[in-house]
Amino acid sequence: MSRTIGVMAMEHIAVGLVEDNQLVGAKRVFPEAESEYDSLAEMPAEQIAQGIAAQIHAVAAGEGVEAIGVGFPGVISGGVVEDSPNLQQMKGQRLGEQLTALLAEKGLSAPVFILNDADAIAAGIAATRGQLGSFVRVWALGSGVGFGRYPLAEGVWENGHSVVTLDPKETFCRCGGTGHLEGIMGRRAMRLRFLDLEPEEVFEGAREGDARCAEFVKFWHRALAAATANSVHAGGPGKFFISGPYAKFIEPHLLDIYLQEMVKMSPLQGSSFEIVPTSDETAIIGAGVSAAHSAAEKE
Repeated sequence: MSRTIGVMAMEHIAVGLVEDNQLVGAKRVFPEAESEYDSLAEMPAEQIAQGIAAQIHAVAAGEGVEAIGVGFPGVISGGVVEDSPNLQQMKGQRLGEQLTALLAEKGLSAPVFILNDADAIAAGIAATRGQLGSFVRVWALGSGVGFGRYPLAEGVWENGHSVVTLDPKETFCRCGGTGHLEGIMGRRAMRLRFLDLEPEEVFEGAREGDARCAEFVKFWHRALAAATANSVHAGGPGKFFISGPYAKFIEPHLLDIYLQEMVKMSPLQGSSFEIVPTSDETAIIGAGVSAAHSAAEKE
């Protein structure tokens, strides 16, 4: 039975012990005053690394582990955070090496694997459903928009930055790109678009018949359908899971209608959407399971 530690660093840091594809014991959260959004956005890079290491050490509780997996937002390669638009202070950080060194100082020696946060969610969905042999794709809707897939494959897979509109005025994506999905669906982007309303108020306004809000909510869904259609045309049809704090505002029937309008070739039809509960636990398990697989491949 593998014994790994999984870490999810998105809106906050959550860490737990993973055995047999399950979370064992309670998770640990940093900062302790858990926030749903942006707890790490203003935190210095060094403090983020130290916070992750401290929670890993606490979860290990003096016992050895086979591997440590860390789900982190951005473009990840070889343990390096090459770019992270929503945690810009982490760009270029050699997070894998930093954590390995910090943990060694605490007496914990185990291989550390860094993966994209949405990939960790996808692995967690596969593990908790007994579908580790299946192809899983997931959209993670929060401060930004993540796209995860399991099993891991070569490539960047930053589908949250898919171009879904050619309107040159669509410049709300934090990476600076024009027409991106995240520039429409991400929390930060919605706050910039509606300076007088919080995102939750936009969806409430749409339900109450506000024309401006209702039109945007349709645009919001159409954007996700467009990005999904791009994924279908590249990787084939199938089920797409939707997770994250803003998954609760998804109207699946709207997505189905828009996707059917965009995907017309018969071999590529038949995709579906499933909203999954947002939880740190799923991502922690996914990070731990991914670390176990990566460690086994290195042997």
